[in-house]
Amino acid sequence: MRRLVSALLLLFLTLHRLRLAATAPAADQFTLDGFAGANLTLDGTAAVTADGLLMLTNGTTLLKGHAFYPSPLRFRDHSFSAAYVFGIASEYADLSSPGPAFVVARSTGLFSTALQSQYMGLANAANTGNATNHFLAIELDTVVNAEFGDMSDNHVGVNVNGLVSRAAADAGYYDGAFRNMSLLNRTAARVWVDFDARASLVNFTMAPLEAFVGFSSSTGVVASRHYVLAWSFRMGGGPAPPLNISKLPALPVTTNPKNDPSRTLMKIVLPIASAAFVFTLAIIAIMIRRRWYKYAELKEDWEATFGPHRFSYKDLFHATKGFRDERLLGIGGFGRVYRGVLPASGVEVAVKKVSHESRQGMKEFVAEVVTIGQLRHRNLVQLLGYCRRQGELLLVYDYMPNGSLDRFLHHHHHESSSGLVLSWGQRLRIIRGVACSLLYLHEDWEQVVLHRDVKASNVLLDAEMNGRLGDFGLARLYDHGTDPHTTHVVGTMGYLAPELGHTGRASKASDVFAFGVFMLEVACGQRPVVKDEHGDHHLLVDWAAERWRRGAVADAVDPRLRGDFAVEEASMVLKLSLLCSHPLPGARPGIRQVVQFLDGSAPLPEVSEAHLGFNLQSLMRNQALTNTHASSSTVAGNISDVPAAR
Repeated sequence: MRRLVSALLLLFLTLHRLRLAATAPAADQFTLDGFAGANLTLDGTAAVTADGLLMLTNGTTLLKGHAFYPSPLRFRDHSFSAAYVFGIASEYADLSSPGPAFVVARSTGLFSTALQSQYMGLANAANTGNATNHFLAIELDTVVNAEFGDMSDNHVGVNVNGLVSRAAADAGYYDGAFRNMSLLNRTAARVWVDFDARASLVNFTMAPLEAFVGFSSSTGVVASRHYVLAWSFRMGGGPAPPLNISKLPALPVTTNPKNDPSRTLMKIVLPIASAAFVFTLAIIAIMIRRRWYKYAELKEDWEATFGPHRFSYKDLFHATKGFRDERLLGIGGFGRVYRGVLPASGVEVAVKKVSHESRQGMKEFVAEVVTIGQLRHRNLVQLLGYCRRQGELLLVYDYMPNGSLDRFLHHHHHESSSGLVLSWGQRLRIIRGVACSLLYLHEDWEQVVLHRDVKASNVLLDAEMNGRLGDFGLARLYDHGTDPHTTHVVGTMGYLAPELGHTGRASKASDVFAFGVFMLEVACGQRPVVKDEHGDHHLLVDWAAERWRRGAVADAVDPRLRGDFAVEEASMVLKLSLLCSHPLPGARPGIRQVVQFLDGSAPLPEVSEAHLGFNLQSLMRNQALTNTHASSSTVAGNISDVPAAR
């Protein structure tokens, strides 16, 4: 494919031409037929395998790798030509991280601050597109990144100083007509990159690595035999090698079919063989139909744009051993969660089965699932993709081996927790992690995401006991600077901000309120609604506020810690929880302030008794919380719970 790049590209190469180091020898060209023993400058995950492959990434997520020719090259007339063979081997058949890029750069040091993921190890959110970057990149991209204006999940692009392509086209080649070529087909392909400085033209060409030559024929209504007696072939210029006619085999003698003694036998055998063949075909057809029905999926044309996020039902069926009960992780209000191991990659996942019934149309529903799947943060449970089959929707998530935080706080004898008591340090780290995830959702992503159901049972623990916020079934997305227009009250009793009962409008402040209750839940080891010695129910916020007024902070902390905690930190968490849970939205801090208070970069303001002189219980009686059982229940939901391990 060819794309004309503006004079800016020529100016880039003219003003910032690469120069040789004073002691480096000049080099005009080089050829590397394989990389065994090659002298390259490597960093990150880049390595040369024992087979001589240059491996830029090794299958580990969120890492980057670079490989450069060790000496800078002098661009005399600024034109250049390059050819290389590449291949992409993803753990999924139709899903990958962004592909590789061929790079010409003023310096290799500028990539040290580059991010992974959609930035291809070339730039970061702060410097992408800056004129000081001084690099040209030819990207082979297998992911659609809306922020860069990507045209598809299978395209090539010419980039200058950033990730927004100056020119782009679908990956493919011409063979009389344009042929689409998948970058994820796990086969090697050839690429040529030529830059003509005089014409300001970048010519990018790609083609399959190999082509087959051979012969073809067929028979009509007359039985015939077609033979090839000899063959010669030559690549490049010049004629094909001559054939030695004297060594050719002789054609077989043609016989009269009427004198063929095998015809009588065929008259007997052929009907029997035909009947057996038809019977066999019928059995095969029945087996294929049963197999098809077993793995049948529901697909519509509009799902083509979500292809990389879709899993096959067959893979999920085998991953969960046919959704057997021994793979069951839990049962929620909207479906069942199963633990699975993807057969191709061996990656552990959690598969959630939910009903198709939804207040939204299915197209919008799946679009929201895919959008949530684009969220990337170390303290969020990753939604990997989905599958649709008949009357159900299957959601695929990262598997969290330590299950939900709720089980460690409230199910003291549950088999998954094995009686383990979370230390104060672990609890504080979980609180900080969830706060950082909310900051990402509220302010740092391309849209505002209101979670609307922050609670301990929706925080999962990974192998290192880090807290990850999950369950985006009630989440709502809207653009920064706009109104979410949410008027339907959803969430979980005990975590609902009091203004929701009057306006029904969810906001960042209502998420902060729920986070304040969550902090109390983690620090105190109590559910959001507690029962006193008389059997009466009270809100945890009022219970903790009363102990703060009496100066009995130590009495509020989970007694299972047996006093093993930092009193100053516990006091800070308790006061911050009460600030976040204030009944007036304007009195609550923003989530960025909350993160600053938690990491110590900003001092917590003084909290007076007058400031906390409220009784949230009386303000929320209209929500019938006084009759709520200690095990809180969800008011409404869409996608359902994010799966947790047992």
